[in-house]
Amino acid sequence: MANRVLIVGGRGRIGSSVAQDILTYTDAEVTITGRNPEGSLPPELSPDRSRFLALDLADSAALRQAVSSSNLVVHCAGPFHYRDAGVLKTCIEAGVNYTDVSDSRSFTRRALDCRETAKNAGVTAIINTGIFPGVSNSMVRRDVEQLDSAEHIHLSYVVGGSGGAGVTVMRTTFLGLQTPFDVLVDGKLQQIKPYTDRETIEFPAPYGKTGVYWFDMPEAITLPETFPVKTVITKFGTSPDLYNHLTWFVAKYWPDSWLKNNSVIEFLSYVSYGMTAVSNNFSGVGVAVRSQVSGIKNGQPAKVRSTALHPNAATAAGIGTGSIAQLMLEGTLTKPGVWSVEQALSTELFEGAMQSRNLKIEQVLL
Repeated sequence: MANRVLIVGGRGRIGSSVAQDILTYTDAEVTITGRNPEGSLPPELSPDRSRFLALDLADSAALRQAVSSSNLVVHCAGPFHYRDAGVLKTCIEAGVNYTDVSDSRSFTRRALDCRETAKNAGVTAIINTGIFPGVSNSMVRRDVEQLDSAEHIHLSYVVGGSGGAGVTVMRTTFLGLQTPFDVLVDGKLQQIKPYTDRETIEFPAPYGKTGVYWFDMPEAITLPETFPVKTVITKFGTSPDLYNHLTWFVAKYWPDSWLKNNSVIEFLSYVSYGMTAVSNNFSGVGVAVRSQVSGIKNGQPAKVRSTALHPNAATAAGIGTGSIAQLMLEGTLTKPGVWSVEQALSTELFEGAMQSRNLKIEQVLL
């Protein structure tokens, strides 16, 4: 029998990109879910091996039935700031493997709290599997492995316009401005305000030198758990640079009560999405990720830098998650418990998956 994959929230841009990757690289049958009973498959998906299922995550009985009919569940229903670990827990109870495109620190902590339960149930759950987090985690692991010891990790990301994604990505950005967060710097936890400490990073063309700012990402908590480093920096920026300055202004000057108001978040999200509909025409919708790891090699200080580039950020997220799904369906990637990508995926498997999808990652030893 063919594998059956359930993609929760699969009608969005990222969810449909994940579905396309799975349909291309596996023989699985894919079920896409959405809340609207009148919903349908995204037009880019063929009905030959895919179908639509109306599903409200609040309906626990319907969720259990859908999960139990699947070999793998892919959770794409963001923003994950609003999500509990209910889908993951349902998968663990049903003995079904799980992965997701989560990008929220709070959700990541809730998911990791289920590690022992998943391990005891023999369920493999791999979280944060898109482009960043996701591919970015594996880039760091690959860089760390080039050194005898690693001390400092610096991850930077830039997205062109909307990134080819929907309004949910805009919500995620503004939700990330709500709360200061802890980061590991020089061996100590420090509290950082979001979208501060602008830094200019050299990305591959067409981005070049681009401003990036502190942004709360799950890698900031999973990488120190995985590698014995002293510092983990995660910074994010957008192109064109005008959006960086506008986001910085909102983060710095708008009252906390505004940023924690759902109506304000919705307003900002839709206004921003409307603006990118225009700017996408000249900024593109691509993504670039840069990993730089500093440490010791052969007794001397050394740095390893990797960069990845894709013309569509949503498609790149589909590649990250779809490749994990493929390896899980094939039985190549089996690790009972709940894990971030760098904790579960070997560099050899990562390189093979990226090569098969023509996502080139350049790496240099400095």
